[in-house]
Amino acid sequence: MSDNRWSADRRTFVKTAGAAGVVGLAGCSGGGDGSDGSDGSDGSDGSDGSDGATAGDSGNSVPEVTWVLNPAEEEIDIQVQYQPLFEYLESEVEVDIVEQPTASYSGTAQELRRAAEGDRLFADVSPGAVAQIPSELDVTGMRVAYGAEQYFSLITTTTDSDIESLSDLEGEVFASAAPTSVSGTLFPLYMLSNAELDIGSAPSGSPEDFDLRTSDHTTAREQLIQDDRIAAAGTGAFSTAAHVPQEQFDEMSQDFVDISAEYEGAGGSDPELQLLAVSDPIPRAPVVSNAAWEESLKDDLRQLMIDAPQEAFEHDSQADIAEALNIDPAILDMDESELSEDQQDDLDLVEAHSLWFSGVVEASVEDYDPVAELGRELGLEWSQL
Repeated sequence: MSDNRWSADRRTFVKTAGAAGVVGLAGCSGGGDGSDGSDGSDGSDGSDGSDGATAGDSGNSVPEVTWVLNPAEEEIDIQVQYQPLFEYLESEVEVDIVEQPTASYSGTAQELRRAAEGDRLFADVSPGAVAQIPSELDVTGMRVAYGAEQYFSLITTTTDSDIESLSDLEGEVFASAAPTSVSGTLFPLYMLSNAELDIGSAPSGSPEDFDLRTSDHTTAREQLIQDDRIAAAGTGAFSTAAHVPQEQFDEMSQDFVDISAEYEGAGGSDPELQLLAVSDPIPRAPVVSNAAWEESLKDDLRQLMIDAPQEAFEHDSQADIAEALNIDPAILDMDESELSEDQQDDLDLVEAHSLWFSGVVEASVEDYDPVAELGRELGLEWSQL
């Protein structure tokens, strides 16, 4: 490691990405919450990012690399979450990382489609993007969470629900994440299909046997908890596992018990949810780059990510996170009994902004073949999503 401290020069979270990047971040809370997908906020009209995702040097001797940030959970300021990794890369290589948040998964894929020769672009994407646009990207590596290279999709309902099995969801309203989210929509649809429910033309169209509401992982969970009209929700385990007691996973999925990074914290959050289904293991989401970028800098940054120590993915302290979120760091030293409800919410938000992955391992397009196969099982035309 170089002599530079990773946080010696605190990053400005909204740097030079421009107004479009800020708009993209704001769109995370409202984009794609209808049942017709993310049309209008997915970048198809050029409104979901910079014009062409060009990462030039702007007269600066330090090369710029754009990092397109894929939204996952509504409450997360993803630029704050990724701060330690970007600081680490900038401390090891002469490079300026320009963050570019997008409002949807499809918006991230659109930025990769736009990237041309001369653009320098990394992106954190859903596993589905590898199946969707394999010729436009190179897989940099697979993000792993504390040794786990696979994660899971869950279908849950409330404890007072009459829903006891997936087949009971016929005629009901089902909440899920973005239409192209592998863990939040595609695997839930696959599990529902295996339960002999007719998923119709979902996710691009409507199911026959139930109503589908797509949004994001957090919104799907909160709709299930707060809206009696929602019978069940499909999300990544990172969103709902904390609400499901461990013994339910013990009874339903040994793979989840053995593999999932979320098992240890299962059941730790209120309100309790009832587990209906657990997916097969899913390869964790990759970091990718635009395929047209062929400079040695790209290989240098890739190798840095793969070789990085765990500390490169950790904030210096929770106080740094709190300050970045404009939250009073004093709450970190308070006893739980002293916290007001709002302060507890702030504390939970600080903890949620720790970077969810602890390393990057070598991976290739072939590692995501199970996701491509999932699409074929669902009858999807990946290129048209």
